[in-house]
Amino acid sequence: MNAPLPVQVTRETAASAYERVATTSNEVAGRLAQRLAAETRGEVLFSPADCGRYATDASIYQVTPVGVFVPRSTEDVRIALDICRDLKVPIVPRGGGTSQCGQTVGAGLVIDFSKHVRNVLDTDSAGRSVTVEPGIVLDHLNAHLKPLGLWYPVDVSTAAQATLGGMAGNNSCGSRSIAYGNMVHNVLGAEAWTTDGALHHFRRFDESTGAARMLGERVRQLAMTLTPEIEKRWPKVLRRVGGYNLDVFHNQNERPYTTDGSVNLAHLLVGSEGTLGLTRSLTLRLAELPRAKVLGVVNFPTFYKAMDSAQHIVKGVGSDGTLTAVELVDRTMIELALQNPAFAPTVRAALIGKPDALLLVEFAGADKPMLLNKLKQLQELMGDLGLPGSVILMPDDVPQKALWEVRKAGLNIMMSLKGDGKPVSFIEDCAVPLEHLAEYTDALTQVFRKHGTRGTWYAHASVGTLHVRPILDMRTDGAPRMRHIAEEASALVRKYKGAYSGEHGDGLCRGEWIQWQFGPRINDGFREMKRLFDPLNLLCPQRMVDTPRMDDTRLMRFPPGYRVIPLKTALDWTPWDVQNDPATEKTTAPGTGGDPAQGFAKAVEMCNNNGHCRKFDAGTMCPSYRVTRDEQHLTRGRANTLRLALSGQLGPDGLASEAVRDALDLCVSCKGCKRDCPTGVDMARMKIEFLQADRKKNGWSLKDKLVARLPEYAPLASRFAGLLNLRNRSALLALLGERLFGFARQRPLPQWRSRHFFNGTPQGATREQVLASARPVVLFVDTFNGFFESANAQAALQVLQAAGYTVHIAAKEKPDGKHLCCGRTYLASGMVDDAKAKAGELLQAFQPFVERGMPIVGLEPSCLLTLRDEMTVMGLGAPAQALARQAVLFEEFLAREAAAGRLEQLKARLKPLTKDQPLLVHGHCHQKAFDAVSPVLEVLKLIPGAQPRLIESSCCGMAGSFGYEAKHHAVSMQMAELSLLPAIRNAPDALVVADGTSCRHQIADGAQRVAVHAAVLLARQL
Repeated sequence: MNAPLPVQVTRETAASAYERVATTSNEVAGRLAQRLAAETRGEVLFSPADCGRYATDASIYQVTPVGVFVPRSTEDVRIALDICRDLKVPIVPRGGGTSQCGQTVGAGLVIDFSKHVRNVLDTDSAGRSVTVEPGIVLDHLNAHLKPLGLWYPVDVSTAAQATLGGMAGNNSCGSRSIAYGNMVHNVLGAEAWTTDGALHHFRRFDESTGAARMLGERVRQLAMTLTPEIEKRWPKVLRRVGGYNLDVFHNQNERPYTTDGSVNLAHLLVGSEGTLGLTRSLTLRLAELPRAKVLGVVNFPTFYKAMDSAQHIVKGVGSDGTLTAVELVDRTMIELALQNPAFAPTVRAALIGKPDALLLVEFAGADKPMLLNKLKQLQELMGDLGLPGSVILMPDDVPQKALWEVRKAGLNIMMSLKGDGKPVSFIEDCAVPLEHLAEYTDALTQVFRKHGTRGTWYAHASVGTLHVRPILDMRTDGAPRMRHIAEEASALVRKYKGAYSGEHGDGLCRGEWIQWQFGPRINDGFREMKRLFDPLNLLCPQRMVDTPRMDDTRLMRFPPGYRVIPLKTALDWTPWDVQNDPATEKTTAPGTGGDPAQGFAKAVEMCNNNGHCRKFDAGTMCPSYRVTRDEQHLTRGRANTLRLALSGQLGPDGLASEAVRDALDLCVSCKGCKRDCPTGVDMARMKIEFLQADRKKNGWSLKDKLVARLPEYAPLASRFAGLLNLRNRSALLALLGERLFGFARQRPLPQWRSRHFFNGTPQGATREQVLASARPVVLFVDTFNGFFESANAQAALQVLQAAGYTVHIAAKEKPDGKHLCCGRTYLASGMVDDAKAKAGELLQAFQPFVERGMPIVGLEPSCLLTLRDEMTVMGLGAPAQALARQAVLFEEFLAREAAAGRLEQLKARLKPLTKDQPLLVHGHCHQKAFDAVSPVLEVLKLIPGAQPRLIESSCCGMAGSFGYEAKHHAVSMQMAELSLLPAIRNAPDALVVADGTSCRHQIADGAQRVAVHAAVLLARQL
């Protein structure tokens, strides 16, 4: 499953590792780095920035590790364990780093399994089992299993980034645990090392031998002595994941751990959070993929009514085994999802009026008609409960999948609140018996109100587990308030005989509550169990037993003394510089949040480390990570690096530090995170801020200046087109250009043209004519389509005129021989002041058209969308906001006009495509970020016979000048090879449409195919 990667660790690296690390850390760290580099094939990451990026997970905690090790194989893991035992260095195993409670942070060696140790080792489809390495991601495993009609059904909301090793460590549960159980119910075996270096096969107790059998016997004896305490204190609910699973020998779970009542020693490791053994492999029980699913979305006028109804739904329509989920979405999550362009349309389709809460009720099975009858029963039940007409029916797969994606993003959507107050995870998954759910949630709401806050709620109503996060400011008084709320919440959990930890484990957050839940005798039993497996106390020490206080602020991301370096920003970040009132849900005015970095630091801190950017499925984010799989090149890794730099944790250079430069080097400014990140981290805009700070201090290279000032010198350069184009025909000139300017010699540069759009004679309307027209359009022709691909601009003009519009080609009011420019190339090089000057010229030229409400239509997504994005944060005021509202891409405009019935003239002239000719569309990243890909498909469908199909791809890899640069050429091509180029090669007869200039160049270079702008295809059919 893993592609082979080159081994770059050398003897020189090993020899220098000690000195490099010891001088910045300590003697032991230096020896550890030296031995890891010399004795393994893995990646040894001990820099302050690397350690800082692995110091956090999705919790409130931050603990800097000694170092980070990324093994290439399980053999590397074994060797690392031996080295750590020799040097007495603790080990913190880590998968996706998405833990809510601080399980994957610690002051030892963090071992990241997720990059390489992620193979499927064996699949037994007949026996419905699979054996995997711990670093494999759940979605990736299920993609492997899907052709077999099987899946692993512990479907956690973080399925796109959660690893199976992490899920086993946490005893994860997922949305459908009412049907399939928890992780512990679906693990058949495990291979794991104990800290003495011995590898054990943990499986059925009655089949075990050797040391594993001996460990099992010792734990069984321990459990037998504690039987009265276990019967008395163990929570009798499905969702209990706190502590160790001592009850495997005397089951207390409402769902037996095994189907035949046997004891499986692998279940001792499940939920142990890496404290008992280091996993080599897991054997998992699989389930048959449901052949059909239906979904009923129940709208409730009050939150209490939703909670009270959950028990009736489970009992009333869930008795036959087809009920697979009852999931809550509360009003806060609804409102926040409606503000996210990726989620808003899906959520609107699920609403009836303005409900206070939703319950997503899913049925699954082999018989679709029977499931449709279950939806009918649900409707009848809700009528009996006093809520007739409250159910939205979703029998089809596509809307169901879309809504589940919103629900999966729930935790992260909750974190998109601006201001220092954030929903904090610490009592978030307490589980109570279903009949007490409404009373419990109501009482907990009163606790929040007492402490001047409110909670955000969502999740698993079917099993009495609701993720609730009170909003607290962890910079100020959050820690003591957290303690008070936890104490009162625990009393409620005890009153209703629930489990304090019902899904997300213990970690730093809830470790100290284990003794509260189980009592001192069982807690001593846990301590003995830890000693049996890990007598050296090397695996995640101070977890599960002898844990720190949950409110120890020294272990937190914002500890006492946390300070942000003052910064004068180039762009406007004040919308993030606010404070919020958790009781009233109101935020203060922009710029009043007290951020010394003028809101930039608070924008960076919006990243809560949820790891959504680690996904590899549909969407754009994060293309460079998809190639390298390095935490450094992940949106989360970059945000962490920026946060560390802005708070002085990487030295005094702040944004201009080398660590930030390295982290942002492969960021292609695709804006995928702007749309895909649930908390709204916009790394493309953040990179502009970094570039400006970095280049201001360290200077601009010749390449930077050539890229930035392209719009300035393009008119002159075009006069020497023949001479300049020699570079693409001469290997010597290409090599010279690489050495002088840094442009890859193997990459052709755009072809200059002496005759181009700006010195031709385009037949556009005058300013006066368009201002007087009944059907006006202002066409903004950018540098790339004006000088290099004039046919695109000419085609757009032809199509718009054929549709009956009066088209004016935008130009400066007082001609000076230069064209209008959005400033994009300047922003890409960190020249923000120059970009502002270009934007000012453009605003002046467009002012009379904008005042009349005329559409400003552009062709190049990166240029036109600059008018809707960066130009609005350059301090240009209301005129820039007004222009942003009028600026549309060519296809957006046509799609809007078609929907209004104003394109009949154009449609009548369009000729059909060649019969059955495939038509592939590649969306530019910025089109995806602004939800502007669908209009392309809609407009192409105006052509008779056209059936456009979108290529599911991330960034093409060119990203402006990125793919032309020698140091980035290889990564650029790897990005393209992930999905884009293979899709085009697999359709050799297809027409290919790509609106982005750089996208078309990448397709030409990588697939030797000509891609065209949508305007060109439309013009051809006239």
